[in-house]
Amino acid sequence: MKTAFIIIVFLHGLIHLLGFIKAFELKEIKNFTLSISRPMGIAWLIATILFLAHGCSYFANFKYNWFIGFIAVVISQILILIFWKDAKLGTLLNIIIFSVSFVDFGSYLIKNEFTAKVKNDFSNNNELVTDILTEPDIVHLPSIIQKYLHYTKSVGQPKVKNFKAEFFGRMRGKPNDEYMELQSVQYNFFQKPSRCFFMEAQKMKLPATGLHLYQNEKATFEVKILNWLKIIDAKGIKLNQAETVTFFNDMCCIAPATLIDRKITWKVINDTTAKGIYKNGKIKISAVLYFNKKGQLLNFISNDRFETDGKQYKNYPWATPVEDYRMINGYFLPGKAKLVYQKPEEDFTYGELEYKSVKYNLKNIDD
Repeated sequence: MKTAFIIIVFLHGLIHLLGFIKAFELKEIKNFTLSISRPMGIAWLIATILFLAHGCSYFANFKYNWFIGFIAVVISQILILIFWKDAKLGTLLNIIIFSVSFVDFGSYLIKNEFTAKVKNDFSNNNELVTDILTEPDIVHLPSIIQKYLHYTKSVGQPKVKNFKAEFFGRMRGKPNDEYMELQSVQYNFFQKPSRCFFMEAQKMKLPATGLHLYQNEKATFEVKILNWLKIIDAKGIKLNQAETVTFFNDMCCIAPATLIDRKITWKVINDTTAKGIYKNGKIKISAVLYFNKKGQLLNFISNDRFETDGKQYKNYPWATPVEDYRMINGYFLPGKAKLVYQKPEEDFTYGELEYKSVKYNLKNIDD
């Protein structure tokens, strides 16, 4: 689809070049029956340049490509209206290009909101990292959690105050739905617990964006088709609790060094199983962590997370079995995870994620 759109933009731009050629009499253009002055010819050339620039910027994912598209379409459509008899068919292509630019503009606005929230978190979480995670820091933890921290190479490295993680994978809303491919980026902060998660995907072959925000003990979750039409708009007490579970899950799977946090109370179940009770302000949630004898985390199951479409909230055990341990930016971490609701009729795997990259202890959003 992207390639097809770029071809349309380029061809549409090159067609505008005919107006310039006609105006300067560089070649006879039979399709133009109306005369074109040289100033108008320059306008046709400008439209050509703008469309070619829009095609290149769209290919390069330039964040302002929508703006170039808007300007190109406006100039083009004015010219088409002036030379309607010869150029009216170009209106259809302008509608297509304007529509795609409008969708990209929606994505730009959502990304701007995400970026603003992350920058605010950097301002509110300005604690500098100077100390190393050592044995005395983990002595209060259950032995299996200590073993996990050693296995993941967390001991001997700086304590984690924040991270940025990028994933790719797929998700679906119902068991019979087709998976939609996705890419995501998220920032987590631990001085003042917060999580900002931005996702780009396709639903019904249409672009969709998702924005999870968890700050000041409150959470919101929005999904928009075509980056404008809101199909999920979740908020409230149950979502606040659910996202606290997600935040604790991130600590366990992506930033094990944070498991020394005194907000967590641990209860030993057996040699390879421990229950973590995490409290953030007034919200308290729990999860059971399952390990093997090597010290690898295998699964995380919580009864405190809700499945939601923004209208209904249903409570099922939520599991995130992980696998494929690999070295990721100095830590030995699980590289893949499944997202599962354990429903009475059968387990529903609604997501599969894989690491693209992880960075720790960033100083700002540009690190």
